[in-house]
Amino acid sequence: MKVILKADIKGVGKKDEVINASDGYARNFLFPKNLAIEANNENMSQLKAKQNSAKFQKEQEKEEALKIANKLANMLLKIKVKAGENGKIFGGVSAKEIAQELEKEYKIKVDKKKIDLKDTIKTLGTQIIEIKLFEGVIGKLKVDVISE
Repeated sequence: MKVILKADIKGVGKKDEVINASDGYARNFLFPKNLAIEANNENMSQLKAKQNSAKFQKEQEKEEALKIANKLANMLLKIKVKAGENGKIFGGVSAKEIAQELEKEYKIKVDKKKIDLKDTIKTLGTQIIEIKLFEGVIGKLKVDVISE
C-alpha cells in the first residue's frame, strides 16, 4: 500500500515522502498514530501542490539572497574601534559587531552565525569576509577596521 508520511519516521522515511508500506503496518500503526495518510489521487495532488509551493518559495529566497550578495560586493563597511599605537585593536571585531553595523548603516539584516569569520578581527585595515546568505549563495563584504 502506498502512503504519504506526515512525519519523519526512523528507518522508514522522511516527512512528505511517498513509500510502500505493508497493509498491516499502515492500517495498524501508521494510520492510527496519524503518522501517514493513504496516497490516493486527492492526497497526491495536495502533496504536489505543497511541494510546488515550497519550491517556489525557495526560488524567491534564492533570488533575494543573490540581490543581497550583489549589494554586498559593492559595499565597504567601516567599523571604528579603539586601537594602540602599533595598529593592534583592544579586544576585536566579532561577527556580531559586523552584523549590527551592517544593519545600522545599510539596513541589511544578516544572522551573525552566517558570517564566516574564523577568528575575531584584531588588526586595523581592510579585510574581505564571506557571508553565507543561502544554499550556494555566498556574499563577499569588505570590512574596513579604522581607529577612532
